[in-house]
Amino acid sequence: MYAAVVRSFDSGPKYEEVESPVPSGEHEALVDVLAAGLHLRVRAQANGSHYTSTDELPLIPGIDGVGRLPDGKLVYFVATDTALGTFADQTIVDLRRAVPLPAHADPVLIAAAMNPAMSAWVTLRRRVQAKPGFKVLILGATGNSGQMAVQIAKLMGASQIIAAGRNPERLRSLPQLGADVTLSLAGDPAAVARNLGEAAADADIVLDYLWGEPAAHAMLPILTRRSDRSRLLTWIQIGSVAGADAPIPSAALRSANFQIIGSGQGSVTPAGYLAEFPALIQAVADGQLTANPVVYPLSRIEEVWKTPADSQQRIVFVPHNK
Repeated sequence: MYAAVVRSFDSGPKYEEVESPVPSGEHEALVDVLAAGLHLRVRAQANGSHYTSTDELPLIPGIDGVGRLPDGKLVYFVATDTALGTFADQTIVDLRRAVPLPAHADPVLIAAAMNPAMSAWVTLRRRVQAKPGFKVLILGATGNSGQMAVQIAKLMGASQIIAAGRNPERLRSLPQLGADVTLSLAGDPAAVARNLGEAAADADIVLDYLWGEPAAHAMLPILTRRSDRSRLLTWIQIGSVAGADAPIPSAALRSANFQIIGSGQGSVTPAGYLAEFPALIQAVADGQLTANPVVYPLSRIEEVWKTPADSQQRIVFVPHNK
């Protein structure tokens, strides 16, 4: 079979012929991969920078995908915790991490949407219990996950969605997805923080895909403008596109009813993620959540890998023989 193989964290994957893996565990099966998404998480896996990296090489990247089981059933699955990822003709699937697809589901669309949608979906259902009518600020709303977060917040009954991001073209498109207010994060940081403070003063939840300086600058302006400082604001750290560290002002923790939590692998159990997959898959399959995937054969992995990591494309690879 063919696969994308990473042999050094200093260079991207190469398209190579390798031996097909062999299932060895009680719950394992060999799956024919139909589609696998190139997510930011996959890039971090391939360069060894993700916090779950084990530094094991060589590795086949890819963390999830859609595949066909030996009995012909189509499933969405999350890769096993090994160096055998999903950017291959075949891989090993742990059947406990696989969910059947509805008959009308588009494998490419599922592969494109599930990972970027998963963060907001799981956060709003597992890390906080978002009740209809909640108000939310999404920092990093012009990224792939942020775009999905706008749609998911709307689907879950948000009464106000404030979407903030840097990409002007994407920002203009967000009202069509459900955003009530859009704010640019480009320009003078102090002015940006003031604008966020005014727009999100009464937010209940912040979904933060940026962290770093943008988060630190925005906290106090938002908290000090709240009409009721005893009303809880939950700031949820999901991504760190703008920096792994944020200098949190001490006054932010004292000036209002404010809590900072995270959402990701570890803070939500694998079982918690798995329990949310069927409903999320159904929402994608039914068109309640939209994505616009761009499909490439896996044989073009070396060329496509050079696409900037902040590209807005939802890249999905399909094996060369599909």
